[in-house]
Amino acid sequence: MEKAFNPRCVAIVGDSKRGNFHWLHNESTFTGKLYSVQVNPESIEGIRALGVENYTSIVDIPEPVDLAIINLPRKMAPQVLEDCIRKDVAAAHFFTAGFSETNTEEGIRLERLLKERAEQADFHIIGPNCRGIFTPGIGLRQIGDQYSGCSGPVGLISQSGGHAMYFAREAHTEGVDINKSVSFGNGTVLHASDYLAYFGQDPSIEVIGMYLEGVRDGRKFFSVLREVAARKPVVLWKGGWTTDGGRAVGSHTASLAVPQEVWGSAMRQCGVIQVFGQEELIDTLKALIHLPPVLGDRVALVGGAGGQSIASTDVFAGAGFRVPLLSEESYEELATFFSLIGGSYRNPIDTDAGRNRLELARILGLVARDNNIDNIVLQSRVGTFMFGPEMRDADIKAALDLKGETSKPVMAILPYYNPEEMAEARETIPRFQEGGIPVFPTLERGAAALKNVLEYYRLRRNPTA
Repeated sequence: MEKAFNPRCVAIVGDSKRGNFHWLHNESTFTGKLYSVQVNPESIEGIRALGVENYTSIVDIPEPVDLAIINLPRKMAPQVLEDCIRKDVAAAHFFTAGFSETNTEEGIRLERLLKERAEQADFHIIGPNCRGIFTPGIGLRQIGDQYSGCSGPVGLISQSGGHAMYFAREAHTEGVDINKSVSFGNGTVLHASDYLAYFGQDPSIEVIGMYLEGVRDGRKFFSVLREVAARKPVVLWKGGWTTDGGRAVGSHTASLAVPQEVWGSAMRQCGVIQVFGQEELIDTLKALIHLPPVLGDRVALVGGAGGQSIASTDVFAGAGFRVPLLSEESYEELATFFSLIGGSYRNPIDTDAGRNRLELARILGLVARDNNIDNIVLQSRVGTFMFGPEMRDADIKAALDLKGETSKPVMAILPYYNPEEMAEARETIPRFQEGGIPVFPTLERGAAALKNVLEYYRLRRNPTA
């Protein structure tokens, strides 16, 4: 498994001119040695033009191959597998589809042949019908527009290739970077539990995200899941949790639907955070990466204007948090400098963008010391309407200074409403998050992420709750 995710030598089998050399372009950033296997003369000419050495058989490649990526019609899969076994390739990723997910006799038969031969030879197959591995630190990609050259703390296990690719793209823009990711499709030989066990022992992976449609061996999977979740956070998005969605997964990866009640109970018993969409998966992982343990449900909301303050209170209270009054000591100190003209400090603390905003650092420090508060939520802004770059810089500095002075969780809400503000937000988010303060684009997403992390730590303290 280690050779598959950190290969030194990759062979692309079956990439062609007709497919515009899709996989050779995908792996153009790979930092190891890249070979091609192709017999078509026309395609060979194009492969050589790309500067890649080509051989007509994987067996002829003059060095050990760690990972083979197979892009051939399904009828050729058994023979290519034999060649990989003969070559002693560490693992083969079969991008090739058309197997059991088609629910056809021939597809099922061919997948069974692959499985039986691989298990007989103790050979690792990734897939078939999948996008395979993404290890950005070494430039090993699932598709050509993925980033490379950097690495984060997240391990992602996805039954869906589309979700794996979309997650990588969107999470990266929000400062959540992948260490290793796998799309495993039908999971004929290696399934979720195998990747989970590997990620669980990998010290470079701090948190694990999963998208699953089903499992092959439930007993094995939940045993591994419980063991791994006891050591590092696992966040799981189960596809097909509705009745209609459960029917759809069968035609996607040939998975059997499992009732949501069963999944929910099992996740809780294993200490796993269950989410219901990609945004929630990204947000929850982000909160786990940046926040210290979330141990209480009392929230201070700082920085919103009048109506926004009311909305933020409703959102966090609706998510199960309390937005309590501050202590009398805090109110006595606030009364010495806080202007009530255009502001309010009961909690939420409405600083608007005027005089009170200039005292934000003092307000945040006061709230952090308050014994009635467990978590601090700063509402910041982008754009120039009543809130210029200088004020935003002051927000960031005040928040980062606070982060260094308190053990309480601190997070920021940074909404945007047009493309210009989105671009500005994407530039601002890293400034917060590099200092350990997660940023969320809406109150709702921030509240949901904080709630998930609170539930995670509650389960850690009391697994039978």
